[in-house]
Amino acid sequence: MHDLIAITPLGATRPRIDSHGPVTLTEVTDRALASVAARFGHEAQANALVASLIGTPAPGPARMGGDTLTAFWMGPDQWMLSAPIETHEDLAERIKAEAKGTASITDQTGAWCRFDLSGDGLADVLERLTNTNTRAFTGGEAQRAGIEHMGCFLLCHNPRHISVIGPRSSADSLHHALLTAIRSAH
Repeated sequence: MHDLIAITPLGATRPRIDSHGPVTLTEVTDRALASVAARFGHEAQANALVASLIGTPAPGPARMGGDTLTAFWMGPDQWMLSAPIETHEDLAERIKAEAKGTASITDQTGAWCRFDLSGDGLADVLERLTNTNTRAFTGGEAQRAGIEHMGCFLLCHNPRHISVIGPRSSADSLHHALLTAIRSAH
């Protein structure tokens, strides 16, 4: 029998936390992810499915919503859903069972990495990395952004808490870019 040990996107056994000045950068590893894409002709049903899962209307363009189970808009009739992995390790399978063929569901947990920035001056940090107007963020925004040639998502929980989701295969590069921008801004 193999003794496998789970590792974080940065290759450690525990999530990494870095602080510099008023900003903390945290590697987030406790979330399950699943994408939901409406099948042709079933857009309304997929929208209703997402709304029923997160307990609020399905997010529209550039928005996110929900509480324990959250969703953000990825494109027309497409969302990424997220939930605590401790209670939703099988998130994609659960959604697939409820979708009843109206949407294509894919487990995305191992494909992405997430880093949370918290503290003051997050717009000062992010303006060094992307042209997204993070100064206008008030909470609930979900923007696709290029960071160091990587396709990422910026999720604004509130102006003092922004998540950056990027490709897991580029976790080291994304972490380095975020940490360098934090040090440059503060």
